[in-house]
Amino acid sequence: MAFDGIVISGLVHELNQTILNAKISKIAQPENDELLLTCKGSNGQFRVAISASASLPFLYLTSENKPSPLTAPTFCMVLRKHVANGRITRIYQPHMERIINMEIEHLNEMGDLCHKTLIVELMGKYSNIIFCDENERIIDSIKRVPSQMSSVREVLPGREYFIPETQDKRNPLDCSYEQFCEKASSLPLPLAKALTSAFTGISGQVAAEICYRASLDADTPINTLEEDALLHLYHNFSWLMEDVGNANFKPCILYKGEEPAEYAAILPTRYEHTEGYHIEPADSIFA
Repeated sequence: MAFDGIVISGLVHELNQTILNAKISKIAQPENDELLLTCKGSNGQFRVAISASASLPFLYLTSENKPSPLTAPTFCMVLRKHVANGRITRIYQPHMERIINMEIEHLNEMGDLCHKTLIVELMGKYSNIIFCDENERIIDSIKRVPSQMSSVREVLPGREYFIPETQDKRNPLDCSYEQFCEKASSLPLPLAKALTSAFTGISGQVAAEICYRASLDADTPINTLEEDALLHLYHNFSWLMEDVGNANFKPCILYKGEEPAEYAAILPTRYEHTEGYHIEPADSIFA
């Protein structure tokens, strides 16, 4: 499936199982848009590879090291200055966005306890890694974005951090039937498109899966559904989101023939009986 909010939620769940409360023992920047954090905790040592590449953003756990330039880039030096040997105290995803926030506790030069946040935005060509203070002011970012590059949001030292509200979408984890109808059912769009347009974190593949579980054609205009069908769609939507909220993930790889075609954090049941496809479970979303 796409690198959507549900996959991000799966990543956050596994990060909380592995590096929460770990200390950041090493910070490297092997590429211009990539970080490699070495974290040591009660679960052992983990390396977290993070990329803000416009074409292939990622975050995953790895056992492999990667050579870094002899002179560390500015962003890497800023992180080392502030949070080297800091402890990761919280990892969370805001509002089902494609964003992972890592709160880090550390001591400053005076020995006072301070808190910073490393924000990983995995948003395609808008991907970035942003470092903020406790007041949500940007200290620095791996990609600086001046007003000439974006009229929506500057990403520069000293600016206030915020998530751009470029689309009026709702958090699907907190949505009643009435809110679902208000947000999605009035749209003159096919079912799958209505779901992706109305809610954060839902990709086209997940929307198609929800329609399949509800036994509805994803191309049917949502504003033509009878009330019973709309309620059935909402129930399947809410059941899937309940699994996400409860971290009931089933990471797997979908194969078309012998070739991997997709990965997913939830089971893509619409392929279970499709000829030429088979699903293999994975031990981790990082697999």
